[in-house]
Amino acid sequence: MKRALFIGMMFLFVSSPVWAESDEAVRAYYSGDFATALHEFRILAEQGDAEAQSNLGLMYEYGQGVAQDYAEAVKWYRLAAAQGRSVAQERLGNLHSQGLGVAQHYAEAVQWYKLAALQGRSVAQERLGNLYSQGQGVAQDFAEAVKWYKLAALQGRSVAQERLGNLHSQGQGVAQDFAEAVKWYTLAAEQGDTEAQINLAFMHGNGRGVTQNYVLAHMWYSLAAAKLPPGEHKNKVVNKRDVVESRMTLDQLVEAHRLAREWKPKTE
Repeated sequence: MKRALFIGMMFLFVSSPVWAESDEAVRAYYSGDFATALHEFRILAEQGDAEAQSNLGLMYEYGQGVAQDYAEAVKWYRLAAAQGRSVAQERLGNLHSQGLGVAQHYAEAVQWYKLAALQGRSVAQERLGNLYSQGQGVAQDFAEAVKWYKLAALQGRSVAQERLGNLHSQGQGVAQDFAEAVKWYTLAAEQGDTEAQINLAFMHGNGRGVTQNYVLAHMWYSLAAAKLPPGEHKNKVVNKRDVVESRMTLDQLVEAHRLAREWKPKTE
């Protein structure tokens, strides 16, 4: 988990164009010397450098080289966000949405997410879609949710793809279109999104938006069930797979098991 977080943070840091001025901070960060990185970023941040302010906010948010302090993270993110730093705007959206370092305030989260989303941040686009879909901080608006989900989905965000599939399947914010739903479910399922795999299995099993195919339905249910923890949700998925299995020939069942065994997620 820590290594995954470290790699994710490296990605955010690498995206910055200011490293010529902060090579020492970058080297320190990559080597895990967070105390030195924090010190060097702080010097630049106090001079008004937006990239360093954003990076300092990240280090306070995740407690790297310093005690975790969401309020301090908000302080530095605000300074960076005011200068147009999209990562900082997105992080402010997250913190306002979750009530970390600030009082929970969905309307404020919407404003920060929107600023970041307009600069192309796919996570902000996806989360803006969530807020419009759920009516948190804004009036519920499925058409607006579709708009933001699609922007994120086109950048490969599997959650946005799955939720876009749901909206097309249900006809919310867009005309009901099962074939379009299958398209988005497939993109997300192929990346390993469990809920998309379940929904795609249902579409194949019932011939919605696609020719009925019990082999693919069984495969997607099996893949989803394998990742779910024990509990009611997993049991329901297994039961749905068993219903499909009861309608399959032996050859079809063998093929479904082969496909599930050989399946590998696609990466963007």
